[in-house]
Amino acid sequence: MTQVRSAATPARRAAPLPIALWQLLLAHPLILAAGALTLVAAPEAMLHPLSRETVVVALAFAALIFVGELARVALPGDREASPLATAGALAYALTDSVGLTSLSPATTVPHGAYVTISVTAAASLAGGMIHAAVGRTLRLDTIARRVLIVALAAALFPVVRRDLSLPSPQLTILSVMVVVVAAAGLTDVVLAAFDRRWRLRVPFVAAVTSELRLSLGLGAAIAATGVLIPLAANRMELWALPALSLPLLVTQFAYRRYAKIRATYGQTIRALSRITEVGGYVVQGHAERVTKLAVATGRRLGMSEDDLVDLEYAALLHDVGQLSLDDPMPPGSTLTVTAQHRTRVAGLGADIIRSTGFLDRVAVLVERQAEPYRRNRRDSDETVPLGSRIIKAVSAYDDLVSEAGGNIRGHGDALERLRLGMAYEYDPRVVAALADVVSHSLS
Repeated sequence: MTQVRSAATPARRAAPLPIALWQLLLAHPLILAAGALTLVAAPEAMLHPLSRETVVVALAFAALIFVGELARVALPGDREASPLATAGALAYALTDSVGLTSLSPATTVPHGAYVTISVTAAASLAGGMIHAAVGRTLRLDTIARRVLIVALAAALFPVVRRDLSLPSPQLTILSVMVVVVAAAGLTDVVLAAFDRRWRLRVPFVAAVTSELRLSLGLGAAIAATGVLIPLAANRMELWALPALSLPLLVTQFAYRRYAKIRATYGQTIRALSRITEVGGYVVQGHAERVTKLAVATGRRLGMSEDDLVDLEYAALLHDVGQLSLDDPMPPGSTLTVTAQHRTRVAGLGADIIRSTGFLDRVAVLVERQAEPYRRNRRDSDETVPLGSRIIKAVSAYDDLVSEAGGNIRGHGDALERLRLGMAYEYDPRVVAALADVVSHSLS
């Protein structure tokens, strides 16, 4: 659940880790489903004796999944992924039917779907607990999705292979692998979209579209690695695991470096946004609160991740135009000045942002934030970007619930004031989404 805290909302104490894990297991259906599946698979796996070769293979893939979980990377939109762990788990599921010495079904490694599920869950949890031990987030949602898609792959592979017959055994294996991995990848997209719908109440279709766009690059690399490892294992045996995992691991580190650069860029903009607070132009924390609420509202309205990044930067810098004023607007709220003055401040802020040379889209959002969503006796102005409408409503809401807004401090009173302005000033869709976000954050 995304927590959005305004100036009038007290901070909540974090629950102890065991209680938080138990609440998460009960509250998240994907985690609950993966946990139940693992609890069924683990006893079944232990009831069947395994050969020495099978145990060695299981340990090798468990190590690969564990290392992959440790090397997870951050993705846009508060996402995290472990491409190497997912690729290793899929490869282990496919190795069950391919074997390590031949393409012939007679020489397969018979560990079965139950062992595949148990090894994937145990190795992923072990890596996740290491993250938790050093103070990072234990991403049970990501682990749960991995367990579920690996279970699907392990169960689907022998069925598809039995029903699909091509002239060449090699072509049959490759074709079935591609079909199964593609099915697992699409299932992961749907599960990830369901997860975002469950946690952030993002529209499901928008979440699916966003997940598809984000998964194209890393998803193709995961699928290729998951297919190549079991195929190469027939010739290279267990040496195929490190040999074919290395390119994906290098890609992960390169992507992690890119993510760090992007995060540093965002932190720089966030630091610059505090200039208006330090100079006394706005109240403390205004830009940060507006940004959190604006991004949450944008997600609720189905904005893409690229648009959400622009919205985040614009929300952080939406008051930067006040730096061009000779005197701050007492008490710092644009609600206390005329519409012409608000438009002038927005234009000044856009000019400052454009001077950077690479934030033109952000400048447009800031420039048009002061405009009403519709004019008198006219239909809504569709040229006003959705991000600008969001910033306008959210900034006004924060002004109303903080000291900058005068005596109106209650969340309900502030939302009612926005509803009174829905005839011209505030987009009704934005106000409804903002009210939903505020209600969800306070519940």
